[in-house]
Amino acid sequence: MPKNMSSKSNATNQKTKVFKLGELFCGPGGIALGAKLAKIKKSGVSYSIEHAWATDYDKDTCETFRNNISLKSKKTVVCRDIRKLKLNDLKKISKIDALAFGFPCNDFSLVGKKKGINGVYGPLYAYGVKALKLFRPQWFLAENVGGLKNSNEGSTFKKILNELYNAGYSIYPHLYKFEDYRIPQARHRIIIIGIRNDLDIAFGVPSPSPFKNINNSCRTAIEDPPIKKNASNNELTKQSATVIERLQHIRPGENAFTANLPPRLQLKVHGAKISQIYKRLNPDKPAYTVTGSGGGGTHVYHWSEPRALTNRERARLQTFPDNYIFCGSKESARKQIGMAVPVKGVKIIFEAVLKSFAGIKYPKTSPNIPPIIHANNLSTCNNQAKPEPLYLFENRDEYKVTTS
Repeated sequence: MPKNMSSKSNATNQKTKVFKLGELFCGPGGIALGAKLAKIKKSGVSYSIEHAWATDYDKDTCETFRNNISLKSKKTVVCRDIRKLKLNDLKKISKIDALAFGFPCNDFSLVGKKKGINGVYGPLYAYGVKALKLFRPQWFLAENVGGLKNSNEGSTFKKILNELYNAGYSIYPHLYKFEDYRIPQARHRIIIIGIRNDLDIAFGVPSPSPFKNINNSCRTAIEDPPIKKNASNNELTKQSATVIERLQHIRPGENAFTANLPPRLQLKVHGAKISQIYKRLNPDKPAYTVTGSGGGGTHVYHWSEPRALTNRERARLQTFPDNYIFCGSKESARKQIGMAVPVKGVKIIFEAVLKSFAGIKYPKTSPNIPPIIHANNLSTCNNQAKPEPLYLFENRDEYKVTTS
């Protein structure tokens, strides 16, 4: 067992090995719930992850996290702008074995102004790097949108990988397409797993093949089982007569620009036409990406009823259970759900991390972004006979960031 990892024994003398998880930019708890649900066993030993502390700046988001994840100790959730937070204060709450940070994606998203590293949110990843150097967890999970890879012509992504590597971690980035893992939503996210470079452990991207027989249509996700009438966060959005009539002319899978709309119902838009505007779901396919912001026409629309989805229906597409209650107004809940990571998707990744630490083999797939391995971890990686290429950072000029 790696040093500092928590070890416990229960009444039946069954051993458990628990990683204490700290989170920056925790959101409403998609990553935390995925971590909580991730559990594996080997030779009578249970491996799991438990919440240690978390921080976010949004009041409603923090309340959602407290009420669903940290019920036993709500003080472990610190609601504060990370730019004004002293990371040492988190040390007083608990030591950690693992760190997760889904640093804000607004400036890297393919939807919006795409300011990248020069935006308000772009530089915030650096607080994750700072936390890695301060806490020295055994591993970390960092998450962001797929657009991060190409932001600022790729230089931003190279800079972030460089700094994570230099913090003392072998890093395993991959663009996960969650629909391939049978999540009922086409959601693409870059997730970086880091393993501390003094540990004799390597990570491999989990293969989606074990999940290929799961029905991930949005119809199944939303209707099976039916959502109870008194379910939380299930209020209908009030649609205007014009929107209702417009939706009645849009077939499943079409949007306001591909449908054959009468002239009076057509949108007067100049320039770029976003494909998700008033787009109705195709019930037999995964949903398109659920977002947390945007004006009229961006709320994800039912395939047969002329209306936007409820927040509970959106939460199902993000694989939150129905008893997971989002605090705040309807619009606040929408934002929280749209900014979250799919629970069941990240659970798969966490279980792969646990299996890596437990020494359990699991099906892997080749990474679509090369891992960057510290020299003292290379023998471990190569001995696993994985199909993907492994590289020393020093030999990968494409990842280096020049200052000239």
